[in-house]
Amino acid sequence: MERVAAAPAVAPRWGERRRRATRLQKRWPYAGEMLRLYAALLDAQERAYAAALDDRPGRERLAAYVADRVMGDIVEETLAAGPAALVEAARERFARGGLDQSVRRWLDGEAQAPVDDYLARAAVAPVLEALGAGAWPADSGERAEGHCPRCGGRPQLSVVGEASGELLTPPRRLLCCRCGEEWIHERMACPACGERTTSKLPIFSDAERLPHLRADSCESCRRYLITVDLRRDRDAVPVVDELVALPIDLHMQERGFAKIVPNLMGI
Repeated sequence: MERVAAAPAVAPRWGERRRRATRLQKRWPYAGEMLRLYAALLDAQERAYAAALDDRPGRERLAAYVADRVMGDIVEETLAAGPAALVEAARERFARGGLDQSVRRWLDGEAQAPVDDYLARAAVAPVLEALGAGAWPADSGERAEGHCPRCGGRPQLSVVGEASGELLTPPRRLLCCRCGEEWIHERMACPACGERTTSKLPIFSDAERLPHLRADSCESCRRYLITVDLRRDRDAVPVVDELVALPIDLHMQERGFAKIVPNLMGI
């Protein structure tokens, strides 16, 4: 099925993300540690976003730019607000240097240590949001099904909103784990392997506690991703609300499913 790019993304709403993180900390204490760190990172990310809008680093020097201009700020916020294990790992990794290579590996989709993924992802995300399509070659070509049409990254989560126009059923949008692009994807198809057999695509939820969150899974590839249903909570901010889906994530892991891409906090 042909993929359709969603409308161009608007500038990140940093205040909206902060307010949502604060609100969810009060509502769901079990996610408090993650949300406190996320809220702290937003300060560094907003500064990086504003700087990148002016600097417009090209793709060829993107990794060096992020390592030089953004990474120190991300590490500083992590040391101030992160859990002890992450603080120790981030401090040690920053001291070793060479984090431009970690950023390159994240951009290229290569496997690396979790702390490298965390630092690279947190530092490069606001820069990619600022650069938009300009961070990727115009001739990047067709992307594999279920991958971001802009950068080729995998989906972090999916979003269902209100129906509009002549659509009776709202489209399903996927959010890229790497560049933040959104695109429309077939509702009853696994973004990881393309499975379309309805009986092999079970949905799991915690309707009582987290009615606007669910896990869309696939029994063929044993992968899943969290879906945020904005019809059930119009105040939800998908990239923030996914962090409180921990009970659903744990349930899925117990059943032998793995998330298509762990979130920023490695879950």
